[in-house]
Amino acid sequence: MGYKSLHECVIDLENNGHLIRIKEEVDPYLEMAAIHMRVYDAQGPAIYFENIKGSKFPAVSNLFGTLDRSRFMFRDTLEHVKRLVDVKMNPMSVLKNPLRYAGSSMVALGALPWKRKSNAPILYGRTSISELPQIVNWPMDGGPFVTMPQVYTEDMTKPGIMNANLGMYRIQLGGNEYIQNEEIGLHYQLHRGIGVHQTKANQLGKPLKVSIFVGGPPSHPLSAVMPLPEGLSEMIFAGTLGNRRFRYFYDDEGFCISADADFVITGTVYPNENKPEGPFGDHIGYYSLVHPFPLMKVHKVYHKKDPIWSFTVVGRPPQEDTSFGALIHEITGNAIPQQIAGLHAVHAVDPAGVHPLLFAIGSERYTPYQKVERPQEVLTIANQILGTNQLSLAKYLFISAFEDNPKLDIHDIEGFFTHIFERIDLTRDLHFLTKTTIDTLDYTGDGLNAGSKVTFAAVGDKKRELARTLPAGFELPRPFQNAKLALPGIIVIDGKSFSSYEEEAKVLAEWTRAASNYDWTGIQCIVLADDAGFVAENENNFVWTTFTRSNPSYDIYGIDSFTEYKHWGCRGPVIIDARAKPHHAPDLIKDPEVERRVEQLATKGGSLHGII
Repeated sequence: MGYKSLHECVIDLENNGHLIRIKEEVDPYLEMAAIHMRVYDAQGPAIYFENIKGSKFPAVSNLFGTLDRSRFMFRDTLEHVKRLVDVKMNPMSVLKNPLRYAGSSMVALGALPWKRKSNAPILYGRTSISELPQIVNWPMDGGPFVTMPQVYTEDMTKPGIMNANLGMYRIQLGGNEYIQNEEIGLHYQLHRGIGVHQTKANQLGKPLKVSIFVGGPPSHPLSAVMPLPEGLSEMIFAGTLGNRRFRYFYDDEGFCISADADFVITGTVYPNENKPEGPFGDHIGYYSLVHPFPLMKVHKVYHKKDPIWSFTVVGRPPQEDTSFGALIHEITGNAIPQQIAGLHAVHAVDPAGVHPLLFAIGSERYTPYQKVERPQEVLTIANQILGTNQLSLAKYLFISAFEDNPKLDIHDIEGFFTHIFERIDLTRDLHFLTKTTIDTLDYTGDGLNAGSKVTFAAVGDKKRELARTLPAGFELPRPFQNAKLALPGIIVIDGKSFSSYEEEAKVLAEWTRAASNYDWTGIQCIVLADDAGFVAENENNFVWTTFTRSNPSYDIYGIDSFTEYKHWGCRGPVIIDARAKPHHAPDLIKDPEVERRVEQLATKGGSLHGII
């Protein structure tokens, strides 16, 4: 269905039982986010906030909170879009089955951006930053943020909408050192499209024009977050998915304006002008801390008649961006495997914070005349994965061979770990990349955007049975005891609080010497944790703690470890130290008083009664 506006989408969702209204006045400081998270956890409907303290504008969230709701919103166009992306990734598919793609190609041609200013709804009114909903999601956040923006920039050397970038990067509206209503902060990684545009502007010594769209048809924010193939414009994608051409024009200052957006903030980023941005409760489950990021000087804030502010909440997965990811995977299908020869499947494990942990399945075809007994082609594939787009942010990559189990499921966390650890040779199959880049939001490394990576590659026949229970009375040398079996062959043990790497290296060297006398049959991985009971409680806790609280080159040890010609390995289980370190960012912790207020909305007569 082609929505002309966010308002049309809201009405359609409400008429079909996919949206509820919160009629009570709600506080944008923590309360709106708390409501959103409780409804998302219950896999509930989209939420329309009618009465926001301190703002005359209503807001909507959780539009993409379930895959079924996303399918409903795009029920008339989703199949066409899947085919369009398939054509971009695999042009030969058109030659093999031209009739299947004919209709989709015509839809794409009919979705070219439409430059049209007359009667543009966005020109209805003007407002200021301080009059927008000042939504703060987490107690330590540095101020209110825009969490569902569409940030538009153009390449100065190739101006025009067809070479533009539309991305979703968080925007800090106030707090810190920002001058209210005059300055806001942009946060993005330099390899993103907007970063390339800013680099070119800096080189030319000119300010970069930035337009921030909020709201509009739901195809617009989805387009901003989609990892589209090179050459496929976000605006064409938005038009195709929304069954409505992306309408735009340039205002009298030369800023591109989305005619169908609910709000548009325009401004300029000058070369080398930064201010502190953050903290911000992020999708890994911790705060990203204060760092200098580009400063945007605000020019104008447009809004349409009866606009709706759109937002989401990020935090420890799963959250709404998890459902975004499910929709993106449904649309793109096997896009990444088609880019890397020999790759069958790759999965960023959402409960581990997405970026820290990847599962992958590759081929082993290097020696077709004999049985493959060690990783070969999968190591080549692993290197390509760790150099590809967002996958390059990963710290841990576990990769297996398709030939060993064609039915292996990369979404089955326990099954995938079991397959790897049944086959891995820890003396040979761990491969490190040290002193490299990691996710800017990850503070486990030795500096901002600095850390390490490791590949666990397992190929060949099953070598061992993994322990599925611990023997009665199982004890280990102090100070690491209280072992819990988290997954087959993987135990978690309690350790004293982490002090320093120098001190812990000594403690672990002594402990591993003592532990080398143990019978480790069936155990291949040991995780050190602050709370073994929490980590072993379920697989989500296990992957989140283990892979968001460790930097591979610093935090991996082993029983009977060795270094041979610069290759590190161990003859006993590998050890991952996933204790909290002094330099780590704080966890995201909810405010108990706010949670109690949300509970009141769930009582009889409240807007959330029967929902949470």
